[in-house]
Amino acid sequence: MSWFDKAFDALPDPRTGNATRHDLLEILTIALTATVCGAESCSDFADFAVDREDLFREFLRLEHGVPSHDTFSRVFRLLDPAAFAACFGRFLDELGAAGEGVIAIDGKTLRRSFDDAARTNPLAVVTAFASAARLVVGQRSYRVAEGDSEIVAARALLECLDLKGHLVTADAIHCQEETARTIRKRGGDYLLRLKGNHPALHASVVEYFADPDLRAGLANTTTTDADHGRIETRRAWVCHDLDWLRGPKSASTEPVMLPDMACLGMIEATVEHRGKTTVTRHYHVASRPLQAADYLAAARAHWSVENGLHWVLDVVFDEDRARNRKDHGPENLATLRKLALNVLNRARPGISVRRKRKRSGWSNDFARSILGQMR
Repeated sequence: MSWFDKAFDALPDPRTGNATRHDLLEILTIALTATVCGAESCSDFADFAVDREDLFREFLRLEHGVPSHDTFSRVFRLLDPAAFAACFGRFLDELGAAGEGVIAIDGKTLRRSFDDAARTNPLAVVTAFASAARLVVGQRSYRVAEGDSEIVAARALLECLDLKGHLVTADAIHCQEETARTIRKRGGDYLLRLKGNHPALHASVVEYFADPDLRAGLANTTTTDADHGRIETRRAWVCHDLDWLRGPKSASTEPVMLPDMACLGMIEATVEHRGKTTVTRHYHVASRPLQAADYLAAARAHWSVENGLHWVLDVVFDEDRARNRKDHGPENLATLRKLALNVLNRARPGISVRRKRKRSGWSNDFARSILGQMR
């Protein structure tokens, strides 16, 4: 499979001596194919390899037969996670570019990756998700409560991405000067949620949008969704004139301005459900002078990371119950799951990921139709 060789041929093999009897790229090919077809652990990879050996011999040599569970486990425990994650870029080149649009940055903790015996904290992963293409374009992991943080991991991830033409969205934790500067340096624009971690700026923006006379003069747009008896109306306003933020203020109330700030926005969401009405307001800052409709669409595209990535990983791939804990195993298998998700999202778009995994596991022909896109 030349597509896979091209993406992973520079990946260093951590094994030595007799442990290298199985080719590294063949091990990774089997693991990825098995994950696409529904496997969730190293034991599953080994069982799948035995049961589908005829499928693998169509494109692999398997000079020493199929690898065992211990071989899969050893490889993923020892593999350099940074080098494995760096293969994302070359892998995406083979799948096709993610295209311009929104890249959502969001973190997720692998709940069962802690190890009480070794006293290791759970592993958390920050992911860059191209919302329109539904592709993971990169990830960076860190250990919770070991001095690392989601903010630092996100900046390291952004430093590795080409962001030209992209609008990067993130939660309020990433509304930081250095993060915004990194996004701009990499050629992208930012749309960041604004909350109380920037108290002066947040208070000024809340006060500004609370004035109905000021809002009346701003560009705005409205959308309404109705589903399962729940009616949600979203109205968005954008402000491009930021001179009022730069006026004379006391030192204690001077708002911290992010680099290249060009736009402020507020989304007011009104939800009617079972006779109750709730209203919530969300505030954002952006380096791109967005129109109201584009602002609302971009903010909603960021929310899609929850059901387009995290929900799929937890429910379809059962990631929350993955029990790999040793060495680099949790991080490398998290990368493998995202590679498999990218493959599944690019193939047969009219079928859900869950159905594609099941049918790939049931039928060699269907599995070929999923994997054949990358030959």
